[in-house]
Amino acid sequence: MPFVDSDPVKLYYEETGTGFPILFIHEYGSDYREWESQVRYFSRRYRCITYNARGYPPSDVPTKDADYGYEQSRDDAARVLHHLGVPQAYIVGLSQGAYATLQFGLRYPQMARALVVAGVGSGSPPAARAEFVQNTLATAERFLAEGSARVAETMAISPTRIRLRAKDPRGYEDFLAHLREHSNVGMALVGRNYQGKRPSLEDFAAALGQLAMPVLLVCGDEDEPCIETNIWLKRVMPTAGLWLVPRTGHAVNLEEPAAFNRALADFFAAAENDAWRPRD
Repeated sequence: MPFVDSDPVKLYYEETGTGFPILFIHEYGSDYREWESQVRYFSRRYRCITYNARGYPPSDVPTKDADYGYEQSRDDAARVLHHLGVPQAYIVGLSQGAYATLQFGLRYPQMARALVVAGVGSGSPPAARAEFVQNTLATAERFLAEGSARVAETMAISPTRIRLRAKDPRGYEDFLAHLREHSNVGMALVGRNYQGKRPSLEDFAAALGQLAMPVLLVCGDEDEPCIETNIWLKRVMPTAGLWLVPRTGHAVNLEEPAAFNRALADFFAAAENDAWRPRD
């Protein structure tokens, strides 16, 4: 199995296809397997790279709180690219992975040709901050006390995820099966230290406003915790466009894979042809 050394952990990765690279960064409730529809589509023309974050087997699951956080997630993405000899890529992230994608753009702008930021923003609005942190820490403790298989049953029917079950029952069962398999220790430590301690995106307003690469924001119109932040990001970031997807919840790439792939393909084409420029 292929691994990347990202001190002190090893990260499992897969790559498919040839061409300009796309790095996919998964969300809290998923892993690299939830990008399968994107890999099958884009590997015809691009080099697709997926990996499991720390805490998600077969990547290592360190047991120290200090080994988890948004900085580690950001830097792990860079180390995957360095390991593969990739100087620049499209960076595509969902939710927790989208937060890492924005942080990657801030820390490693020369390595990001463009950013796709899907389902980002939970816990960023000041009014929702305290409740988000409280719920996140409670869920982390549930993973330790009850195990992933049991917590998965309630996570998968949350208001932002239930749409997937209605639209694609088979895809929903795949998502649920993968979630049940996650390490309960990994999920607890990621939740406690990355989800629960990451700053609000609003703390990075000035820096986000200076990003020069093309940015596509993607948000389902039924992903209530993220809508406000995506509108705020659109206002703050001159290079950002916002695609608000109707009748869709949190995991846009799973709910609407065909539309998601088409939107990204159009975005990549615009970036490649220097046709995605800052607002005047």
